[in-house]
Amino acid sequence: MGATSVGRLPLGVAILAVLVGVFGFFVLLAGLLLLLLGVGIGLATSASIFGFSGAVAGLIILLVGAVVLAVAFGLWDQELWALVLAIIVLLFYAVVEFLSASWLGLLIVVALLVYLVAVSNHFD
Repeated sequence: MGATSVGRLPLGVAILAVLVGVFGFFVLLAGLLLLLLGVGIGLATSASIFGFSGAVAGLIILLVGAVVLAVAFGLWDQELWALVLAIIVLLFYAVVEFLSASWLGLLIVVALLVYLVAVSNHFD
């Protein structure tokens, strides 16, 4: 109600979706580069174990980047599954921040969680 919004999309969700999208793009790019590097090393040398490991790691990172990008688009489109996945990831990060005694990081994660719960009525 009191949240500033861009059309029907709350401004905070729009900013979060763009930031997650940029992060997802770079993760996707890193995964692609690692995949190509691993395959290239595997084909160019007899060190096929490193090449295979690099290719597998690149493929996993590439898939993670694709999922992160999908969540960014889902948040932009206000999909409920993207909100649920974002909340699950933030809960995981909250536990990590708490266990590492990173109080500023925990405060930021909690603020994001509270915000996402507050605007959850905007998601279909």
